[in-house]
Parts: sequence; C-alpha cells; structure tokens
Amino acid sequence: MKQSQSDFIPARESALFIALFDWYVRFLFRRRFHRVWLQQRYGPGENGKTIYYLNHTSWWDGLIPLLLNRKRFRQNARAMMEEKQMKQHGFFKKIGAFSVTPDNPRSVIKSLRYAVKSLDRPNSSLFIYPEGRIVPFTTNHLTFQKGLAWIAEKRQDTDVVPIGIYFNYAKSDKPELFIKIGDSVEYKSDDNTESLNALFEQHLMKLLTEIKEEAHSPNHTFHRFI
Repeated sequence: MKQSQSDFIPARESALFIALFDWYVRFLFRRRFHRVWLQQRYGPGENGKTIYYLNHTSWWDGLIPLLLNRKRFRQNARAMMEEKQMKQHGFFKKIGAFSVTPDNPRSVIKSLRYAVKSLDRPNSSLFIYPEGRIVPFTTNHLTFQKGLAWIAEKRQDTDVVPIGIYFNYAKSDKPELFIKIGDSVEYKSDDNTESLNALFEQHLMKLLTEIKEEAHSPNHTFHRFI
C-alpha cells in the first residue's frame, strides 16, 4: 500500500549501519570542511537524559547529532526530522531519526508523543530543531515552534541543552564549522509553553551571538573536533 503524505516514520536503529555511517560522515566532514571546531560546556551524567536543541541553517545540521553523540555524548539518541527529508533520505531512520510533518497537526502530536516516549529509554537523548525548517543564520530573533517546550513540560526529569551551529566562510576556500554546546537551561516546573519557548529562544540566541564573535576571533577557545 502506498504511503500517504501524513504517514509517520519511526526510528529503526541499526547498530551496524550507525557504525559504518559514522565513519563515512567523519570522512565527509573532513573532505568538505577546512576545520570543524567544538566548544563544550555540558556533558550528560551517567544514565542521564537530555534534549538537545539546535539552530537549523543547512542540510549538514542533520548529520551533526550523529557526530556529537558518537564522539561526545554516547547516549541512546534519536532526532526529529521533517517527513519530506526522511522520505528522500531513508537512511536517517537507521541512525535514529523519526518523522514529523510540520503542517499536519495530527502528525505533529504523534511525533511529539513518540519523542516523549523515546526518552523513557535508559541514557536517552533527543535532538530537535525547534525552528521547524531551515532558516538563515541570525543572532537577533529566533521563532520556535511549540514542540520543544511541549516535550520539556512532559519530561522535567530531562536536561534541556542548546547547541549553536555556525559556518564561517571567511578564512578559507572551504568553510569552517563551529559547534558550541551550552549549559543545561534551568526552568521552573510551572512555566507555561509560551514562557518556556521564550526562555529557550533567549539561551540559544545568546549562544549564537557568542559563537559568531568567537569564530571570527584569531584567539578563539574552540578545540579541533574533526
């Protein structure tokens, strides 16, 4: 039976595929980027649970969670991805991605519930792009969809951590990629969705402002990642 445009695609992790694809992705980043830099404030505790949220400016963003999880976090990671992209690149489900259709409210609710349930697994994590689509890099204003805040309300046993991504094209014929992992965001259990959205937006905007300034500094404190 042919899938409809609103079908949900669950994660179907393959340990063997993840290991092989991890090698390929590292090779790809080394080939396409002059340098990949990392600055890390947060690290998950033993059997900790984490929601990582990132800005979304390019197709490359979909591969960054795999690199971070394999080399730094080592959690049972999953990621929410637009259904259209998953149908074009079916391998993503094998590395822990599951689908969401942003313009279909029923699909969104199903995906959010799946995300919450995924965090029941030991040492689990979730990567989410709360802007919901690829947008130009900015430090001035971010507009999040409500999904991140909705999940955070349901999973108050889980750390919520911003990750900033910045591509610098100024120093080489190949871009440099800067990744900055912030601190876990502290929030109140009675904060509503709108308050949480604003809080999470502010923390990521601050991180993006820092990463852009440091990326153009000759004395930045990032470390070589790849």
